Amino acid sequence: MDSINIISFIVLIVSIAANSTATKGGLKKTVTKSERCPITYLQKTPLNISALILILQILGVFQIGTINYNNELQYIRITGLIIFIIFAWLQVYSFKNLKSNYSQDISILKNHQLITTGIHRKIRHPQYISQVLSDLGMGFALLGYLIIPLVIFIELPLFILRAKKEDEMMNEYFGSKFEEYKKKSGFIIPFIG
Repeated sequence: MDSINIISFIVLIVSIAANSTATKGGLKKTVTKSERCPITYLQKTPLNISALILILQILGVFQIGTINYNNELQYIRITGLIIFIIFAWLQVYSFKNLKSNYSQDISILKNHQLITTGIHRKIRHPQYISQVLSDLGMGFALLGYLIIPLVIFIELPLFILRAKKEDEMMNEYFGSKFEEYKKKSGFIIPFIG
């Protein structure tokens, strides 16, 4: 295991702990305080794909499912590590910004608030783009030949569909307030609707 793998593994463990702290209570709220929770494959499938990617990342730290490392690829690995670190922490921040409105499921909670502050002021779904970019960064840091295509071709499209479903529900629930917010914020990229 080289230094990039060690740093990647440490950041991965710390970000998992930080995410579980930031999302504390989100699992319980879904069951007890949901007002609306559609039945759709988008509830669990994207999360299961993310869990599979997490397993591949852990295996990748031990150089299972990775390309052999060499000095010519070092800049790709370092760039990937930087992207992973930045977006892992942006994801934690986006969960913390949602506060009690966070839910692991696509749902509208009782007393649900529309969050338009912090990172959500410019992006409606920062948690999804942060997840995808941190996973992609980790894939490049580890040179994971299984991780990168899984993120690009499966995780990204599923999170886009999931975010669209959330937008649809928010529009139904908040109406004109959400429409106004939508005009001022990007979908998953700032300034791109």
